[in-house]
Amino acid sequence: MHSSELEDFFYKRLIQLRYEKNVSARDMSLSIGQNENYINMIENKRSFPSMQAFFYICEYFDIHPKEFFDDGVEHPVQMHMVYEKLKQLDDKKYAHIMQLVDDLLEPK
Repeated sequence: MHSSELEDFFYKRLIQLRYEKNVSARDMSLSIGQNENYINMIENKRSFPSMQAFFYICEYFDIHPKEFFDDGVEHPVQMHMVYEKLKQLDDKKYAHIMQLVDDLLEPK
């Protein structure tokens, strides 16, 4: 990706994640310790977050920065939640989940 494509992806991903969390730009801004217009300014391409602010944004969504930029994952927050739960399974339960996923992905 070129830098302009990366920036566009960033803006779109931020909006997507915020909508999925069902939170206003104002509430998110205040939750990450910024002024009430901070997220709105970013989403409207009038500002870009510092690296530290980006980490706060990722922390707010409970995702890793890598997950934020993984364009192969449409819903990174949900994927992260599933991954965290899968890590708690024993081998037998994990094998069962893998079989279920394989069954779901099988062409009909």
